[in-house]
Order: sequence, then C-alpha cells, then structure tokens
Amino acid sequence: MMLGRISQIIDSSVVDGPGNRTAIFFQGCNFNCHYCHNPETISLGSSKQEMELSEVVERIKRNRPFIKGITVSGGECSLQHAFIEALFLETKKMGLSNFIDTNGSLAFWELPALTELTDGFMLDVKATDAKIHIELTGKDNKMVLKNAEFLASIGKLYEVRTVMVKDELNNQKTLEEVGDVLQEYLNQPIRYKLIPFRPHGVRTAYGHWQSPDLEEMERLKDLTLAKGFKEVIVTS
Repeated sequence: MMLGRISQIIDSSVVDGPGNRTAIFFQGCNFNCHYCHNPETISLGSSKQEMELSEVVERIKRNRPFIKGITVSGGECSLQHAFIEALFLETKKMGLSNFIDTNGSLAFWELPALTELTDGFMLDVKATDAKIHIELTGKDNKMVLKNAEFLASIGKLYEVRTVMVKDELNNQKTLEEVGDVLQEYLNQPIRYKLIPFRPHGVRTAYGHWQSPDLEEMERLKDLTLAKGFKEVIVTS
C-alpha cells in the first residue's frame, strides 16, 4: 500500500497549468519562505493527511471527463517523488498530462523515470541572489538554477514563476539573471509568470510586505520580454 501526505485536492483548476486540471497539493516542504501563502503546508503533517494511491486515482477518475491533466504542487511535492511517479503512471493510462509545480530543490536528472512521465514543470525561482535566497527560504538556490537549465535543456520547462515584493527583494536582478541562465533555450515557449505579493495567508511577521504597483509590474514585464521570453504573465 502506497501512501501520500496530501494537504488538499482541487478537482477543477484553470491556474495550475494548461487547461482545466485537477491540482493535488502535497503536505511538507523543505523551504521556509517568508512570504509563503500556504504556511500550513510546510510541516510534514499528520497521519490524517495520508491518502492511499488508489484513493487519489479514483478521485481523478471521477474528474476525467472534465480535465486535461493533473498538476502536483505543495508544499514541495517532489519530496514524495515515489508516490508521484506511481500516480503519474496511472494518469498516463487515462490519457492525462502530468505537470509538476516545484521549488526545484531536488535534482530531477537523478529522477529519470519521474521526469520522463512529466509533461511540464512549473519552477518557482524565489531569487537568483544566493544570500537573498537563503534569507528568504532558509536554503541555497544552486539546485534551483541547475534545474532551470536542465529542464529547459530537455524541453520540459513550461513556466518559471517569481513572486514580486516591493523593496524587500531585488526583483529586477532575479528576472534578468533567470533570462541569462535560460538564454539559449528561449526559442522554446517557456513562459514567465510574475506574481505580485499578496499578504493574504502570509505569516504575521511578513504581513507588512507590499506588492509593486501596477506601473512597476508592467515595467518588470517589459524587462522580462526584452530578455527573450515570448510570453510573460502578470497575475492579479
């Protein structure tokens, strides 16, 4: 019996990858981001959050007529890669696409079976500056940037995501340097999603952080397009 620790399942989502998808949020994360909008998913959780693989598969089967695929997220879903690999084997049989939303902390080139079963990765890049990344998440970002290049090199980097925070983070530096890392792969349709910081759900200590205004978000969008990304999305 294979068990996964799962925070929640959203049966129908249009913001977690292409088309209408079932989004599965796994419990537990190895980053401790200051601005995390789901801090309740950071701890490993309790046995009450365990689901059998067969339960998750049946839930997806009920949604099958209405969805194009599934997306696994978190927390950090890749920490439960064995469960996800088994799940993706089942969803492939249903003709569904498989996407992973990840912080990029595990070496996906060391997980070839999972990577092969995954149609696209959505990679969160918190910051390219190593010091800022450690201060923000508690972890180094070397693996994140290696994953960005690796996933692009095999044509599976669907989207890069970065949260924009006014004054607290060097947003422009991150966008420019991600563009530099991925420059030779930007002939691919890798899109960049710029996410303005929102205080909702954030721990009290960081609730005073602010989002860049609309004018600044548009400037950052133009900068990212100028680096060679063909599609840049500013979320509301």
